[in-house]
Amino acid sequence: MDTVEKLKILSADSQYDLACACGTTKYGHRTRGLDGKWLYPVALPGGGQTILLKTLLSNACSGGCKYCPLRVKTDIRRCTLTPDEVARVFMQYYERRMAFGLFLSSGIMGSADATMDRINAAARMLRYNYGFKGYIHLKVIPGASDAAIEDSLSLATAVSLNIETPGKKHSDKISAGKDYFTDIIRPIRLMGGLTARGGRYQRVKCTTQFIVGASDETDYEIVGSMYSLYGEMNFKRVYFSAYQRGLGEPDIPGEMKPASHSRKNDALVREHRLYQADFLCRKYGFKKGDILFGPDGSLSMDKDPKEVWADNHPEFFPVRLNTATKEALLKVPGLGPDTAQKIIEARGFGKIRRIEELGVKGKRLARIKAYAVPE
Repeated sequence: MDTVEKLKILSADSQYDLACACGTTKYGHRTRGLDGKWLYPVALPGGGQTILLKTLLSNACSGGCKYCPLRVKTDIRRCTLTPDEVARVFMQYYERRMAFGLFLSSGIMGSADATMDRINAAARMLRYNYGFKGYIHLKVIPGASDAAIEDSLSLATAVSLNIETPGKKHSDKISAGKDYFTDIIRPIRLMGGLTARGGRYQRVKCTTQFIVGASDETDYEIVGSMYSLYGEMNFKRVYFSAYQRGLGEPDIPGEMKPASHSRKNDALVREHRLYQADFLCRKYGFKKGDILFGPDGSLSMDKDPKEVWADNHPEFFPVRLNTATKEALLKVPGLGPDTAQKIIEARGFGKIRRIEELGVKGKRLARIKAYAVPE
């Protein structure tokens, strides 16, 4: 296989890792380049966006994660790029202005540190051999040593290690041979500590991903872990990937659920609700107790978490647009950070007489009217 053919396979296989994920706007979705490789628009830590070439170093994997379509037992076409091939092909993309950053992950080639050595070698070539000063996102392999992780942090703009499940009992069900606390939580804590404000690598952004529905975890457990990742471990983004039924071993919970409870659409709605809860945490100031769940620990499939909170707090409404604080405005379904700021600024020039003055229409306008009044 030549480099181009290998890259086509490895770029396609990288689709299962969302820890550098696309945005939610129509401009934020991944696109396939003319040569079949995936290109991803990604927000930069300091603002703005860049386009990433996203690939695996190798899809050969000695790991036995039962949910993973690339696990050691699966019969797929395996191939591996050398660090030099990765650096060289990325610079070709960069020089043609087709991609401006790199996301590099890999299957486990022998051991975590042996794999990290190759991942870091590719980044080091880009930094020192080619003088590339732009965006590099490196995947930290579960079980990597402290020294390998620090090496990645010294080379990368962003790093990620996928937590995958909210706790050891769920991890044990889907990740054979992986110790949850030693291989996942230990490096996550190290990454968070080293990138915290005042840390040696505070400029580096840390992200992670949950595989939603591979085990039998609840949304309550995932959201609880999410808050810990943000509040205690200094991670900047948490991503959620709905488990794709049929890709894993038949004995994991995600495969054993009755089909009526694991339709693809239901899985995607669940993923969407978790992203909404995440956004309320990061952008709206919602606390852990503000995210409400059903008796079984699930987020509502019918309403977004913000509307669920509003319907459970009738005493808070209606919110008065002309006098409410920004925090109160952000509790109104249909109002986001930009519109809330617009309301605050508009009040400096006079009263808001009609909600229509906000420039919102349709269903969103109707939602706001159900929970807010001008006066």
